[in-house]
Amino acid sequence: MKILVAGGAGFIGSHLVKYYLKNNHTVYAIDNFVTGKKDNLRKIADDKNFRLVEADLVDYDFGALPSFDLIYDLASPASPATFARLSLEIIRVNSLGLMNLLDFFVKSQSKTLVFSSTSEVYGDPAVSPQPETYFGNVHTTGVRSAYDEGKRFAEAIISAYTRKFNIDARIARIFNTFGPFMDKDDGRFISNFINQALTKKPLTVYGNGEQTRSCCYVTDMVAGLVSLGETKNLKGEIINLGTEDERKIIDVARLVKEMTGSESKVVFEPIGEDDPKRRKPDLNKAKRLLSWEPKTSLEDGLKLTIDYFKTL
Repeated sequence: MKILVAGGAGFIGSHLVKYYLKNNHTVYAIDNFVTGKKDNLRKIADDKNFRLVEADLVDYDFGALPSFDLIYDLASPASPATFARLSLEIIRVNSLGLMNLLDFFVKSQSKTLVFSSTSEVYGDPAVSPQPETYFGNVHTTGVRSAYDEGKRFAEAIISAYTRKFNIDARIARIFNTFGPFMDKDDGRFISNFINQALTKKPLTVYGNGEQTRSCCYVTDMVAGLVSLGETKNLKGEIINLGTEDERKIIDVARLVKEMTGSESKVVFEPIGEDDPKRRKPDLNKAKRLLSWEPKTSLEDGLKLTIDYFKTL
């Protein structure tokens, strides 16, 4: 197959690129390296089946590219640390960039597109676990709104194109994901905790740490995205991808501290605006339609991630 991964130098995108190359497919990656890292693709840069395009989806001319069997769009900054600093870039890539990609998709008669949406479309949820039918509780003008509303608008764009052009587009609502090749300075709580523990700095917990997250190891997430892209007859489907293993932030901090053997203290700081109190996906749809669910425990995933961060 010919595969295109927009955002292919990012955390999840680079893992997806490597998966398809390992399985002998031709893979194109597009990235403008605002948050993606060339180093994430260093080991496969010379693979004869790989093409890297340095470009921004917002203004890229796709004319030179072929038709693709499968396109994955993961082209957006996704870390809370970037929501304010890169707010306009986030809005543009999830609107103008996505429409540019979709216009190419229609014109090139490519076959299937998978868009990476997010659990953030549920906002600070009033129901848990969050099913795909839940419309969310989002602060439309808050500090997180560029990302939350950007992804919600992106889902509306894809729905409009699907209805107008009868394209095969699917939406993955991705919940917290972690693993090797995370940017150590991306501001996510797992990377923060590991870095702080390894450098003997205090582990920073925002709020009282009672808020929850469900953290999926990256290889499981890639398997879910692959299944969503390759399973037949899923046009227009929206599917949660993540893990049902819900943990308190404070418990994850203590676990990282224990697994690293760190003597760092846990300190508490004021919580940010609109920080969700609970995050847990309802995975019934993924299990039913994709025959997929994550296999890697938080503890096993953390061990692999800690080992990776030790090499940086």
